[in-house]
Amino acid sequence: MNAVYVIGDLHGHYDKFVELLQKAGLIDQELRWSGGNATLCCMGDFTDRGPDGIGCIDLIMRLQQEAKESDGELIALLGNHEPLLLAAYRFGAVAEPDDEGKIFLVNWLQNGGTQSDLERLTDAQAGWISSLPAMALVGDWLLIHADSVIYVNYGASIEEVNSAFRTLLQSDDATLWSTLLTQFSERMTFHDNNLGSILADGFLQRYGGKQIVHGHTPISHMAQMPDADVVQPYVYAKNRCVNVDHGLYRGGPGFICQLRAAQ
Repeated sequence: MNAVYVIGDLHGHYDKFVELLQKAGLIDQELRWSGGNATLCCMGDFTDRGPDGIGCIDLIMRLQQEAKESDGELIALLGNHEPLLLAAYRFGAVAEPDDEGKIFLVNWLQNGGTQSDLERLTDAQAGWISSLPAMALVGDWLLIHADSVIYVNYGASIEEVNSAFRTLLQSDDATLWSTLLTQFSERMTFHDNNLGSILADGFLQRYGGKQIVHGHTPISHMAQMPDADVVQPYVYAKNRCVNVDHGLYRGGPGFICQLRAAQ
């Protein structure tokens, strides 16, 4: 199998993203794809909490095409901050039906929304975001953004889940959007070493794979360690789960890791 690389939540840290890609040999000095037939998985949350989420999106969109032309692949997953941004873009000052009247725009801002991202977001970029998969299976790895089982609410297979997310993100049903935003904030479902591993096993049996790879919850928070010390994935739940959220927005140095088969 060709090399598989993963990078966690970017949160608008474009310069750091470029630095990490170059360090891993996946782009060159002209910011062109140089990863050959490798697969790079970007785990969602490209925007918010940082200065240039749109820059991150533009780079990912271009690299997707360049990787394909080199027989490689760039998989971009939908994180919870992508629907937050899209909801602000689509609904603006409309009140969220499921959140006691909080308006979509305020919800996004309170979750780290960056005004320049919303101002620069185009219909083409919004359409690309709306089509992103929520889940992907690459080899033995089940890739999801959130360390949560919310995906079971949207389908019994990867194809069903991704189809349901795409349909929702192209709809004007504010109630469905509000429900999704609430559910997508859940985290740390698999953390407990006993019940967590059992839940992870059931999740893997449903959707496939031998390990769950996710972002969403900063490793520093989950492992109770300084952000500056986060330089590699955090494996937990009896080896069922791999957390790759390096906490860039918290000041972590970041990393891109090459996935290895579970032992």
